[in-house]
Amino acid sequence: MHYHIILTETCNSKCRYCYQKSFQEFDNELDKKFRFNFNSPEKFDIDIDRLKSFIEKDNEAVIIFYGGEPLLEIDKIKEIIDRIRVPYRMQTNGKLLDKLPTKYLKQIGKILVSIDGDKTRTDYNKGEGTYDKVINNIKHIRSKAYKGEIIARMTVSDFPDIYEQVVHLVNTGLFNSVHWQLDAGFFKFDFDKKRFETFVYEYNKSLSKLIDFWLNNMKRGKVLKIYPFIGIMDSLLKCEKTQLRCGAGYKGYAITTNGDIVACPIMNNIEDFKAGTLDTNPNNLKKFRVSGTCLKCDVFDKCGGRCLYANKAKLWPIEGQNLICKTVKHLIAEMKRAKPKIEKLIKEGKIKESDFEYEKYFGPEIIP
Repeated sequence: MHYHIILTETCNSKCRYCYQKSFQEFDNELDKKFRFNFNSPEKFDIDIDRLKSFIEKDNEAVIIFYGGEPLLEIDKIKEIIDRIRVPYRMQTNGKLLDKLPTKYLKQIGKILVSIDGDKTRTDYNKGEGTYDKVINNIKHIRSKAYKGEIIARMTVSDFPDIYEQVVHLVNTGLFNSVHWQLDAGFFKFDFDKKRFETFVYEYNKSLSKLIDFWLNNMKRGKVLKIYPFIGIMDSLLKCEKTQLRCGAGYKGYAITTNGDIVACPIMNNIEDFKAGTLDTNPNNLKKFRVSGTCLKCDVFDKCGGRCLYANKAKLWPIEGQNLICKTVKHLIAEMKRAKPKIEKLIKEGKIKESDFEYEKYFGPEIIP
């Protein structure tokens, strides 16, 4: 199982799509849908022996450091790594990557770094100087012989130019892989039908262009690790069906600052998604599933439902949900279009089917 440990609810960034939107979201009526409990401490306040006891009951446990910004709690990261022997991952904004001692950095096999594309886009979303700081910190840890996977973790918000922004990040040569999440369906106030219709049209066009770029690289023998593409293609090549791609609530959970275990980090403080506590045997954690119209969708066995939280919260009206689904259906249709070309390249020996395999459930979005 993959466990996101929420080390702190504090963040040292004020991103447009997270911090700023949270202050604009009024009366979303979630208190009528869910039961909330805001009594958990701001920082991870759990005895490490208790955490260790829980984790050691799971032979396949993976810990993902999460926040807020987890690197605000470097001492806690060091303490956990010193005491618990499991694979480690981390999701971070990258601003403090240069502060983590190399000894501990090398214990974290995969690091998802929040960066939204080029300097202009990243600084627009996350504040002036962010891009340079993050890029320099990645160069710094590479200079310290960090050889783990560094994943560009993008948020696509107001601009649909996914092709240009992903290609920029690929061309930096600093990232092993890329994934993104659409900033859609997570706040009630921000749905604008006309604006989002335009976004979806332009995004889908740009996505198709990015897929062609991906295919052209394969013709030269290189499968770029663009997670939404390799994840879906891996399933298509293996003819496998999938549940919720992120694994939330059945293959992955979040451990909150007070030791409660919830389906995923975004559900922190929501009692309805509590799966247990650190005193629960991992095998007995409550499981969660998406519901509603997703179950009847003709791409459900490849999508899995996109997002458990969005599926239950239903913050956007049905027409907004349908527009989000239009991006998912386009992505899957384009992957099906690409499949025969990829099978031909595999048969020719230019690439291998194993090139599309990946570690599931540790953070990268397959369905943006």
